[in-house]
Amino acid sequence: MLKKIIDKIQYYWVRRSSSAFVRYLRSCGIKIGENSIFRFPHTHRIDVTRPHLIEIGENVDMNSGFKLLTHDWVSRIFRTKFHDFVNSSGKVKIGNNVCFGVDVIVCKGVEIGDNSFIGAGSVVTRSIPANSIAVGVPCRVICSIEEFYTKRKKIALTEAVENVREFIVRFGRDPKPHELREEFIYYVHSSNVEYYESIGVPIRFQLRECYDAYLARDEAPFKDFEEFLAYCKKE
Repeated sequence: MLKKIIDKIQYYWVRRSSSAFVRYLRSCGIKIGENSIFRFPHTHRIDVTRPHLIEIGENVDMNSGFKLLTHDWVSRIFRTKFHDFVNSSGKVKIGNNVCFGVDVIVCKGVEIGDNSFIGAGSVVTRSIPANSIAVGVPCRVICSIEEFYTKRKKIALTEAVENVREFIVRFGRDPKPHELREEFIYYVHSSNVEYYESIGVPIRFQLRECYDAYLARDEAPFKDFEEFLAYCKKE
């Protein structure tokens, strides 16, 4: 009973934060690059039975419900049916700048290349090449990251307008700039960025490493939030 209590305390203690969980996994022998995060550590299941078979690169973002396996347990069936035992294991390698949606399972023996996104609920049973958008059960590539980027750029403003309009319908008032977490890209310029940052628009938080490049491009189509809001409300 005491051991169960101690194990349970340890389980939650090493999952108290992403950084604590990363330290724990590294102490087990798992290789994890810098700036990789587990967003909800208490929901993650990482197979530590063979830590030498797991390699996670830099800037990897693992969302809630993420699971990673280096073996299966079909031998449990083999023991009874065939009276035999067959080992099972496989290396898992995740490249750099990879992002996972919620509830993704990565199975043994796969490699996920750099700059890839794995959609929510996917079960990765085969390797995914670099620069891919992949989803499904089993997970498969649906397009390249370049193709998806182009598609998203085309429809993103339409989604921003819908977001603003639904906010107004739901709350009966116009949104304030800081209440729209991503739409600042349509009205923030190098000339007004300090003002919007001062009123709580999460510009630096959202842009992070591309902050300077975003300001240098200065491609926002509206001069300020008021003009953007007027466009969204236009019939």
